[in-house]
Amino acid sequence: MSKKQLRRTALVAALLTAVTTATAQGAVSATAEASTVRPSAAAPSAVSGIEDDVARSLAVSLADTGWRSQVRSAALSSAQVDVQALAARAATRSGKALIPEVREADRRIAVAKGLASSTGSLLRVRLGDASMREDLTGGAVPLVAAAPADDAAETITAYDSQGRAHTLDAREVPQRPVYVVDIDVSKALAAGLGVLRAEFAKHGVATPRPQARQAAGGWWSTRVTSVELADDEEPWVKGDAEVYTLVTGFGLDGKVRVDTVDMPYLNSDGVVYHPNQILVNWSNYKYNLADAVMMEDDGDTNYQALAQALTTALLTITDQGAYIPLVNAVLSAIPTSWWTDDPDYVDSWYTLARSDSGRRNGAAGNGWMTVEPYFVEQF
Repeated sequence: MSKKQLRRTALVAALLTAVTTATAQGAVSATAEASTVRPSAAAPSAVSGIEDDVARSLAVSLADTGWRSQVRSAALSSAQVDVQALAARAATRSGKALIPEVREADRRIAVAKGLASSTGSLLRVRLGDASMREDLTGGAVPLVAAAPADDAAETITAYDSQGRAHTLDAREVPQRPVYVVDIDVSKALAAGLGVLRAEFAKHGVATPRPQARQAAGGWWSTRVTSVELADDEEPWVKGDAEVYTLVTGFGLDGKVRVDTVDMPYLNSDGVVYHPNQILVNWSNYKYNLADAVMMEDDGDTNYQALAQALTTALLTITDQGAYIPLVNAVLSAIPTSWWTDDPDYVDSWYTLARSDSGRRNGAAGNGWMTVEPYFVEQF
């Protein structure tokens, strides 16, 4: 069973459990409506299509030996190379000819991801695997492929300098060097979280914390002391995903509140991280309970669509005088296409309490974290 199927199966079980165990009438109706898993039919990722076009054009340009040497030097000296900047520094006609296409591709990717045009260049190129360095240094002519959107992909398409397509095994590292065209997900996530926060604030879903609620000298939080995601085999061609968490609960005004927490260190499955990172600021919330939904951006997340979907769904939920779990409302708002390729959903934690201390397993079985109450002093 693939990683995607495992997550979805676990998610269905978690949603059904949440429905049957909910006690508040509002919680039951909210979770029951949200428990329907998204259908599996959707259009391919727009971002993946743009990456594929650039990968083919870059491959064809490598027929120019001077340009190929320049790209090789850049790829060997950096983990990832800004494609637009690389083309702008090109010393040959073949490299310079890429500039308008790459600029337009970066613009289209920003649109597809719901980001501002001021985000700048997002396309990057990198060597597919460290084992390819020796052959690349020796002068082998590399293929060029786009990073796949699907973790469960069995094959990928790579292009040679004649523009011909080659099918590669996604699980076995090829002997021939391969450049991978991908997104700078760190840069995209930083811009994307800005979009989420702005949209949430616009609709009053992330209002500033009233000063009156702050405890004398500081405020209580929940801090993540360690965290691990499941160890799942991924294609060699995949790059690191950027992880973030949506913390939801009821604000002091009784409206649903969402806070975004960036977790840039969570870039490898099967590794225990010890971030000592604040996850929940309890001075923002009416109740001593909150939910957490962990997501990832591996290239195709549309932050504007996510923000609009979340605000539309969450603004319909009202405070009924008792805490209502909000995980399922968040999951139901996730765009349908996100359940088809590589799911941007990672895991979720229901009803985190301010007093929680110790290990909490994710509802989808894809991760765990240990938490502790932590008082943040103000000076």
